[in-house]
Order: sequence, then C-alpha cells, then structure tokens
Amino acid sequence: MAKKAKVLITQTRSTIKRTQRQKKTIEALGLGKINKSVEKELTPQISGMITKVQHLIDVKEL
Repeated sequence: MAKKAKVLITQTRSTIKRTQRQKKTIEALGLGKINKSVEKELTPQISGMITKVQHLIDVKEL
C-alpha cells in the first residue's frame, strides 16, 4: 500500500470580511487563528478545501 502524502497547512490571513463558506472551510481544516498549523493527509477532499481558501493559507508538503 502506497504511503499517503501529508501536507502542513498554516493559516496566514484573517477570515474577517470573508464569506461564510470560506470561514466554515477554514474551521473544517482545523484552523481558525493566524499562524495556527495542522498536518493533514492529502486526500481529494482536503485538496478541494485548500483550493477554495488558498489565499488565506500556506501549504507545505511533508
């Protein structure tokens, strides 16, 4: 079985003045405060969330 790719997602910008959908996506990723980081497996669902809020986060492959 192949090893899943992991990514480190860090919130770099605030969700103030953002749409409710973007705020909920940030929460679903486990973020919510600037400079908070989470490590996630890169699945199609997570990849889609990253695409929707890419202007608010920084992503690094592990």
